[in-house]
Amino acid sequence: MEQYQTQLDGIFQALADPTRRAVVGRLGRGPASVGELAAPFEMALPSFMKHIHVLEGAGLIRTSKAGRVRTCSIERARLAAVDSWLNEQRAIWEGRTDRLEQFVTQDKEQGK
Repeated sequence: MEQYQTQLDGIFQALADPTRRAVVGRLGRGPASVGELAAPFEMALPSFMKHIHVLEGAGLIRTSKAGRVRTCSIERARLAAVDSWLNEQRAIWEGRTDRLEQFVTQDKEQGK
């Protein structure tokens, strides 16, 4: 369980930055070169590469190099861990709101 939490911490920390979220969003449509990913951002390539390394370190993307071109692709399995955690949280909060709705409805019915 602790390893799972540590993985989630790293993933959410990596996704905390809007540039990195945009990169993950773009890679959701398919692999892209670092140059293609960096194009929309106003930053030097070495600065952009730091974002790539953070995403790669968190296991959200993988890179491969062919000649001088480094291509990035998304690691869907790692995103599945986030999806699983979000589903757990959704179930908890839906249960709480359902209980609150029952409490409020029951209270109104008893007050009539």
